[in-house]
Amino acid sequence: MNAIRVNPQVRDALDRRLPIVALESTILAHGMPYPRNLETALAVEADVRERGAVPATIAVLDGQICIGLSDAQLERVATAKDMLKLSRADLAYAIASGRDGATTVAATMFCADRAGIAVFATGGIGGVHRGVVQSMDVSADLTELARTPVLVVCAGAKAILDLPKTLEALETLGVAVAVYRSDEFPAFWSRRSGLRAPLRFDDPRSIAEAFRAARELAMDGGMVVANPISVEAEIPSEFMAGIVEDAIADAEHEGIRGKQLTPWLLDRIFQRTQGRSLEANIVLVRDNARLAAEIAKELL
Repeated sequence: MNAIRVNPQVRDALDRRLPIVALESTILAHGMPYPRNLETALAVEADVRERGAVPATIAVLDGQICIGLSDAQLERVATAKDMLKLSRADLAYAIASGRDGATTVAATMFCADRAGIAVFATGGIGGVHRGVVQSMDVSADLTELARTPVLVVCAGAKAILDLPKTLEALETLGVAVAVYRSDEFPAFWSRRSGLRAPLRFDDPRSIAEAFRAARELAMDGGMVVANPISVEAEIPSEFMAGIVEDAIADAEHEGIRGKQLTPWLLDRIFQRTQGRSLEANIVLVRDNARLAAEIAKELL
């Protein structure tokens, strides 16, 4: 069974040792409404190309892991009504059953590593959910970061999470967490979380050198590079705090849990901010893709 299909442009880049940036497809399938999701996916890929790297959006289509999607495939993912949300644990099921699925951070990291891609750009990583003592809801993104050697550029962890516990969990798992040009860990839509940056880097070359050193030491796991959203696009944490708390309370009242929780919360926050959260999300994803491309070039 040939479980992985690599797009010809990505295959050529791998063969020629060109910089490549992996991109997830859950944002496309479950994180944004159509047609903004497709517009954003095309813009993000264009951003990567403009910075001199090759984009490789990852999804499972007809039971095959696709490393790099055509424009037609991007539209297929963006418009599908029954696209599975795939974490690492779900990949084998999707392959065996011939299903279509969009990859989360954990699944995208796994697939990127199997294809030989070391840099991945996303919006925000998953982490420890609020109320974890009762729910035991901890994202598989954290354990994937602890075992898969992929550098993940993000805007921090999603602000719906327990950010202090997420950082503690990453430290316990031995995952290097750095913030780009800031001493404070960002909170996704917001530049400030009140949490000190574990590490700080001020240029892509230094990030690449640190990641290269970890690989030369054969250290397990990846690296998180948190890229704060731009000042112009951010939504201050003081404004978002109450909206996030209300959305979480609504989810608990309606019994929303598991894989449905994050997209449900993001949609509720989109409604409460009158679409402002979506606009910020688009900006930060594009910023992260540009930074990831710069890092990927320095890794060669």
